Amino acid sequence: MLTNITSTENLLKEAAEIQSFLDITCSEQVEEAIERGNILSSYIARSGKMKADAEYHRDALMQSEILSLLKDTAKSRLPATTVNKLLDSACKEANYLATWCDRLNRSATHQLGFVRSLLSYEKEQLKLRETGY
Repeated sequence: MLTNITSTENLLKEAAEIQSFLDITCSEQVEEAIERGNILSSYIARSGKMKADAEYHRDALMQSEILSLLKDTAKSRLPATTVNKLLDSACKEANYLATWCDRLNRSATHQLGFVRSLLSYEKEQLKLRETGY
């Protein structure tokens, strides 16, 4: 049994905090970009773990819902597509959380790429200033 899985409630709270940070527009100040890059690196690692935890919770819910749906639909002989739609509907919040954590991870990764580009640009500008161009 895994014991280091973050609860759904804590995942939602943490995702909201990370989302708030990602919604901030970074200035072009080098010091701010470096600080933001350090935070983004941590958020990339954390959001990857959060995604795995959210998927763990979703899979557990899906297993429970499948068993419940099989009991409820066994007599009615619903088509598999209908059963799948019911399953997706029953797991909509878990799917949302897993998707959100995945998007946070990707957004942080893209923003870190921007920070790297900004720092490379500033480094090149510094070289040009030092050489008199």
